[in-house]
Amino acid sequence: MKLTKTLIACGITASMLVPFAAMAQLTANDLGVNAVGNTIKLGEGDVRETAGNIINVALGFLGIIAVVIVLIGGFKYMIAGGDETKTKEARGWIISGIIGLAIILSGWAITSFVINQLLKATTQ
Repeated sequence: MKLTKTLIACGITASMLVPFAAMAQLTANDLGVNAVGNTIKLGEGDVRETAGNIINVALGFLGIIAVVIVLIGGFKYMIAGGDETKTKEARGWIISGIIGLAIILSGWAITSFVINQLLKATTQ
């Protein structure tokens, strides 16, 4: 049993270290940097718009999570079978999800307002 565990541990360790040994031999040309003239450009959009887009995506993911929490609460409510403690727990899930959605929507509104005002104030 100890021998098996030791062999498994050695195998996992070796599988983690092999890619590092292989990457040690790479050069910039192997990664295709010379094909783009040794320059890697970031996006050409405005930094404020990029920040706003990142925040919108993050708030979108949080909104999805909040909706899933409400759905879990609804599912728990349906399968509670009239049990008072299960129903109370399910209501807690639903209320938490709704509060989360309210926070996320207010965060989106504030972020949207601030980004729009910054863009109006700094562009012509």
